[in-house]
Amino acid sequence: MTEDKRPSRPKAGHRARPSRHPASAREGVKTTDTPAQAAGGRSRPTSARTPPPVGSSSADSPSRRSQGRGGAATAETHPRQNRAEPAPSAASGSETPRIQKVLADAGLGSRREIEGWITAGRIEINGRVAKLGDRLGPDDPVRLDGKPLRLAPATAAEPLRVIAYHKPEGEIVTRQDPEGRPTVFDRLPPLLQGRWIAIGRLDINTSGLLLLTTSGALANRLMHPSQEIEREYAVRVLGTAPREALQRLVHGVELDDGPARFEEIVESDTSSRGANRWYHVLLREGRNREVRRLWEAVGVKVSRLMRVRFGNIILEPSLFSHKWRDLAPEELDGLLKLAGMAPPSPPRPRLRKPSPWSGSQPRPKGQPNRRKPPV
Repeated sequence: MTEDKRPSRPKAGHRARPSRHPASAREGVKTTDTPAQAAGGRSRPTSARTPPPVGSSSADSPSRRSQGRGGAATAETHPRQNRAEPAPSAASGSETPRIQKVLADAGLGSRREIEGWITAGRIEINGRVAKLGDRLGPDDPVRLDGKPLRLAPATAAEPLRVIAYHKPEGEIVTRQDPEGRPTVFDRLPPLLQGRWIAIGRLDINTSGLLLLTTSGALANRLMHPSQEIEREYAVRVLGTAPREALQRLVHGVELDDGPARFEEIVESDTSSRGANRWYHVLLREGRNREVRRLWEAVGVKVSRLMRVRFGNIILEPSLFSHKWRDLAPEELDGLLKLAGMAPPSPPRPRLRKPSPWSGSQPRPKGQPNRRKPPV
C-alpha cells in the first residue's frame, strides 16, 4: 500500500532553506549571495570612466586656445566647430521604436512571441512583410495575419495588471490548440484593450502557479535568463532518490541544451514511509521541461510536478484550481523591483465639468425651480 501526501504549502515570505542532507549543499564550498542576487536579480559592476583614446590629447579639443605670435592667446576657429549641431528629430529612425516593442507595449504579446510572428511573416507594415529590426511609426498601418491592428495610444491603454492563476493538469498555455484541448486563457477575465500574456509556461502535466500580465515589457523582463528569477517546485518522485543522484542534481547535470542544476533541494516529509517522496527544488531559469529532464537524467521518475512560487509570489492554499486573483499592491511592487522596473504611478483623478448652477444660491425649500441654466 502506497502512501501519497500532498506537500505542505509554504507560508508567506518563505524561502526554501538548504537541506540538512549532505547532498543538498556543495561539499566544502560556501557561497554568499549579495542582496541583489537574493532578491532574484544579478548585480552589475559599476562602470568606470572611459579614458581618452590612445593618440589623442586635450590639446586637440576645439575649446583649447593656441598661443599666437607674441604670446597672445588666439582662439582656434573652424567652420564645423562653430556651427551648431541640429537637434535629432523625433521621427528619425533611431527614435522610432521597433515593431516588437510597440506591439508588446500594446499588450498583444511578449517580445519573444512577436519576434516569432515577424520571422513567420505574419506581420505587415505599409503593405509589405515586416522583418526583424524594422521600426513602427505612429502613423504606419500594421496588419497581423492580414487583419489590421488598431493600437490605442499610451494614454488609452489599460493600467498595468498582473494576476496569479492556479493552473490544473490538463490545460495548456496557448491561445489556440489544433487538438481542441482546454487552455488557461479560456478562464481568464476579459480585457477592453490588449490581451493577457503568460510569464513563462507550464506543460500540460504540470500544475501550480502561473502569472499573467497585460504588459509585454514586464513579461519580457521576468522571462529573460539574465534576471535569474527564483522558481520553486514541489516534486513527487517514485521511490527514494539515492544520495548520489541528489549530489549530481545540485552540482550540475549535462542536458541536451547545456548544463543545468538545482540551487537547492529540500525533502518535504521525512517521516513518510510510502513509495513516493516529495521534494522542493529551486531553479533560477525556465527552460522547457527542465525540472523533469533533470530528474530523468539521474534515473528518477517524476510522478507529479507543481510550481508553488515565482519570485516573491506564492501559491496560497486559498487559491483553488481553475481560479485566479489580482496581485496585491505590495506584491506587484516587489515583482516590478525584481524586474528592475519602476512601480506604476497612481491614476490621476478625473476633473468634473462645472455645473451651470455653480455659484448660484440654493433654492428655498417649497419653491419650484423656474430658472433656466445660463446659455
